[in-house]
Amino acid sequence: MFQKKIGNLKKTLKRDWQYWLLLALPLTYLIIFKYYPMLGAQIAFRDYSVRDGIWGSEWVGLKYFIKFFKSYQFTRVVGNTLILSLYYQFVSNIFPIIFALIFNCVEKERLKKVVQTIVTLPHFISTVVLVGILMQILNSRTGLYGIAMEAITGEYPSDIFAKAGNFRHIYTWSGVWQNFGWSSIIYIAALSGVDTNLHEAAQIDGASRLQRVWHIDLPHITPTIVILMLMDLGKIMTVGFEKVFLLQNNLNRSTSELISTYVYEIGLVQSNYSYSTAIGLFNSVINLILVLTMNAVARRVSETSLF
Repeated sequence: MFQKKIGNLKKTLKRDWQYWLLLALPLTYLIIFKYYPMLGAQIAFRDYSVRDGIWGSEWVGLKYFIKFFKSYQFTRVVGNTLILSLYYQFVSNIFPIIFALIFNCVEKERLKKVVQTIVTLPHFISTVVLVGILMQILNSRTGLYGIAMEAITGEYPSDIFAKAGNFRHIYTWSGVWQNFGWSSIIYIAALSGVDTNLHEAAQIDGASRLQRVWHIDLPHITPTIVILMLMDLGKIMTVGFEKVFLLQNNLNRSTSELISTYVYEIGLVQSNYSYSTAIGLFNSVINLILVLTMNAVARRVSETSLF
C-alpha cells in the first residue's frame, strides 16, 4: 500500500512538475522567512547572550514570562493595547460597511467612480506622511487647528498631542479616514453579487430603500463581515507600531505605551532580548487563542467561519 502511494506521488510529480515548481517559490519563502525564524523564539525561555548564541545560552524556563506578569507595566501596556485595538477595530469595521451600503444605493456611475477614487486615495499615504499631516494640521500654534481656535477665542489652545486622552481618538479617526474607502472595496464587490430580482420583488411588495438595504443587502454581506472580523481578531493585540511610535511622546505615554512599543523599548533600546521575545510570544499566543475561540463561536452562531 505504501509503495503504491509513493508510485502515485511520483506520477503526480512527473505529470504536474510545473505546478509544483511554481508552488515551491512561495513555500520556500515561507520556510526561510516565516517558519525558520520561529526557532529564535526559544530565547524567550533562555537567558540569551550574544556571545553564547541561542543554543549556548542558559535555559531559564518561564522566568521572563513571570517577570512580565509581575511587572507594573503589565496591566498598563496590555490594557492600553486592548482598549485602543477594540476601539479602532469597532470603528474601522463599521464605517466601511456603512459606506458600502450607501455607495451601493447611488445610481449615477460617474459619481460613484469619482467618490470611490477620492475615498480610496488616502490609503496610499504612508504612515510617516500621515503623521506629518496630523502634526501640521493640529499644531496649536501654526496649524489649522491653532489658527482657527485663536481666531475664535482670541488665544491659542493647549497642545492637543500633549493630552493623553486625545491619543486614542487621533490614532483611531485618522486611521478611519485613511482606510475606510479601501476597506469598503470588498463589501462593494460582495454587494455587486446581489440578485437584482430580489430588489425588484421587494419594490413590488412596497419595500422602501432602507428596508431593502436591511433585509437584502446587509444579510448578503454578513458572511463577508464575519470572516473579515475574525481575521481582524488575530491582530487585536498587535496594534500597528509605526503610527503609535510616531504619535507617542512623554506626555501621552500613559495611554500610548502599547505592547509593540514596549517590546521595542525593552528589546532594541535596553537590549534585553529574552524579555522582549517573551512579551512578543505572549502577545502572539493571546492572538491565536482569540482567533480560535471566536472562530468556534462564529461557526456555532452563524455557520460562517475561517475553518
